[in-house]
Parts: sequence; C-alpha cells; structure tokens
Amino acid sequence: MSVFRCPGSDTIRNAIPEELPCPGCGRGVEIWADEAEATCPACGGKVSRRPPVSCWEWCSAARECLGPERYQRLARNSKSEARQTR
Repeated sequence: MSVFRCPGSDTIRNAIPEELPCPGCGRGVEIWADEAEATCPACGGKVSRRPPVSCWEWCSAARECLGPERYQRLARNSKSEARQTR
C-alpha cells in the first residue's frame, strides 16, 4: 500500500459543509462538498449543486486513493447530474 496521498483528494476526503438556499422555501440547507444533492428538512425540496471538477474524474489511481465506497458515491452523483442536465 502506498503512503502517497494526492493533495487533490483532500477536499473530498475532508469534505466540509456548505449552506445553499432551498429553491422551494428559501431555507438554508447543508450540503457537503462531496455531495451533489441534499433534501430540505423543511419542505422536502431538492437542493443540488455542481461539484467542482476534481482529480477523481480522470486519475487512474482515484479508486484506490479515495476508497471504493467514496469513489462509487461520487461516480453515481456524477451520472445523476449528467442525466439532469440533458
């Protein structure tokens, strides 16, 4: 196992919350840096954001670097976002 850790994965590994307004009721909804969507606890509306482009999308070592569960979650979010923007 490699000791090297990519600095590009730090924002994914150490995700921080961001507050975005709900499009339905305007209430602030917490959404984490590694998430694409959250549900408003007040009205049940969906709050989404476009995650910034990150190394996990193109790096051949991303699955190993981030771990398979986190990698799969990011890939699912990315596919879901692609379907919504069509």
